[in-house]
Amino acid sequence: MSAANAMSAANGMSPATRVRDDDLFQYVLRLGDLSLVLGQRLGEWVGHSPALEEDLGLANIALDLIGQARLLLGYAGEIEGRGRDEDKLAFLREQGEYFNPILAEQPNGDFGRTIVRQVLIDAFQLELYEWLTASSDGQLAEIAAKAVKETKYHVDHAVLWTLRLGDGTSESHRRMQAGLDDVWPFTHELFEPVVPGISLRAAWLAVVEPVLRSATLRRPLDGWAPTGGRQGIHTEAFSYLVMELQVVHRAYPGGRW
Repeated sequence: MSAANAMSAANGMSPATRVRDDDLFQYVLRLGDLSLVLGQRLGEWVGHSPALEEDLGLANIALDLIGQARLLLGYAGEIEGRGRDEDKLAFLREQGEYFNPILAEQPNGDFGRTIVRQVLIDAFQLELYEWLTASSDGQLAEIAAKAVKETKYHVDHAVLWTLRLGDGTSESHRRMQAGLDDVWPFTHELFEPVVPGISLRAAWLAVVEPVLRSATLRRPLDGWAPTGGRQGIHTEAFSYLVMELQVVHRAYPGGRW
């Protein structure tokens, strides 16, 4: 079965029967990996945020993302049928077996760069999860519906900070623009091959572009569009992220606490 057929099953199009094959497994796994890796990145801010309120805010968003990853990876394991649960999929794969987009693994940088990365990914995830709530796959639709409620808050949080910093001081504006220029090329990969890129990207741009204008930020021109994360090809920074993600589980295999 082709990936296109698996995608059709995911969004409620034909075939009408619920699909259980490697294509759907890979589809759900990619969704889970995005949330898992982004949640791990945001967790790095705990104890290092510019204010206590943001320490708690980013920690809560990270926990939401990890919760989404648990549901998606758990479901992926059920589809695969090889006895791999959410923990095994999260902690016992090799680097090339993760399929998150490269944008999610980008280093946090300063707070402004993190916020730019968040507003771009959060807006994407909200469009995606809203689309998936109409899935003919009941379990995927339920996961998406729960994620929509959380992701709306994530978008609100990221938009408020984007406006505050982008249209703030000259220094905050400079940092936000620099962060946007750095991460924008990685946004193209968000739309391949997990979703029908043209329609969803248009909806995403309809959300993102007005926010950038209101924040007095210049949208970078489209050009260089790095890719590879969806195929398991990652940046050097990802190797360090994976080591931190897996170290406790691998040190204490099967541990419960």
